[in-house]
Amino acid sequence: MWWVVAASVVVGLVAAYLIWTAGRVERLQVRAELAARALDAHLLRRAAAAAVLAERHFGVELYAAARIALDASPDEREAAENDLTRQLRSVQLDPGDPDCGAVIAASRRLALSRQVHTDLVRDARSARSRPLVRLLRMGRGREWPRYFDIDDPTLAVPADVPAS
Repeated sequence: MWWVVAASVVVGLVAAYLIWTAGRVERLQVRAELAARALDAHLLRRAAAAAVLAERHFGVELYAAARIALDASPDEREAAENDLTRQLRSVQLDPGDPDCGAVIAASRRLALSRQVHTDLVRDARSARSRPLVRLLRMGRGREWPRYFDIDDPTLAVPADVPAS
């Protein structure tokens, strides 16, 4: 009779572990998707702020890069954002100007959002690549999370001008 109790306990522990693992995989996947949405929102804010800045202060090249980044399809998004970052680094930004300050702040928020997204994608991919998770196909209802690989979007502020 004791072996029935022991087998029940073992089955219960295995079932609890599998349920916990499936829940963890699902939570990490959802968090990675939410981080991707937040990253997308920060990318749009930075591109919009750069377009406003280009209209008021700088030339056509920065405005074109900002519009391309705003209108880019998901497949072209990384290249468009890298181009916008290069264009923003090529101009002299004054943190005292509200338009420049908006672009600098949006770039800082974007850098933080990209780091959070990268960390969550790494964790979700790690959880989904475990042998037991793959064997039981625990993440089969969702696509594999993708990294968003862009240059560091933070912009340098001149040393003689205090950042706000």
